[in-house]
Amino acid sequence: MIIKEMVQIPYLNCERMLHIYVPDVKKQEQFPVLYMFDGHNLFYDTDATYGKSWGIKDYLDACEAQVIVVGIECSHEGHNRMSEFSPYSFERGHWGKVEASGQEFFQWMIEDLKPYIDTTYPTLTDAEHTYVGGSSMGGLMAVYGGSMHSDVYSKSVCVSTAFGFGYSALMRDIHSVKDLSNSSFYFSFGEYEANDKDYFVRMTNFNLSCANALQAKGATCYVHCMLGGYHNEASWEKELDVLFKELNIL
Repeated sequence: MIIKEMVQIPYLNCERMLHIYVPDVKKQEQFPVLYMFDGHNLFYDTDATYGKSWGIKDYLDACEAQVIVVGIECSHEGHNRMSEFSPYSFERGHWGKVEASGQEFFQWMIEDLKPYIDTTYPTLTDAEHTYVGGSSMGGLMAVYGGSMHSDVYSKSVCVSTAFGFGYSALMRDIHSVKDLSNSSFYFSFGEYEANDKDYFVRMTNFNLSCANALQAKGATCYVHCMLGGYHNEASWEKELDVLFKELNIL
């Protein structure tokens, strides 16, 4: 089932909707938890920004999956999503100067959101059973969270990752990490993310270079170019079976 509820984000002085998938619960049963960004785009087309969701509920129901998915809705005001879902400040094109608060967002997720989820739902609370994932800016956050907070999240789903926003700073931080031997990362990008061959080459290099840096710290990484894939939910839905099974999340 899907549960929708509002939670407070004190440092932003606002409320935000959670979209939570909970499998059929049996007595004394506990589940791993996957935290995902852009929660409104995960389960229902009627909630999705562009009218098409990832279809994760239908997929997990069909698999009889034993995992809780906590989707965190983004801000829909101006460029706030870019700020909240970016670990690093940047200045770029029509976005102008974006002051990042992604690191603070993770502190809220770890210090406030996770304890709330763990006391409200039947979760397995250790890092081995706690994951993070997202697409685009959410994918960037998943890379950051999985590498900088590996004591909390052991698996990261990084789809169509917006590496162009703070890539150098991200790589610097990854190089500073000592050990990621208990961490796994799933990377993917679409063949047609943009109608630009140079962009495709950059995306390939970003994903491979990041995976190499993480593997040098002991992480396990899976990198995919999704043939025929675009930068949208319809494409990401087509790889659900790959990413859930490859990371052994189900």
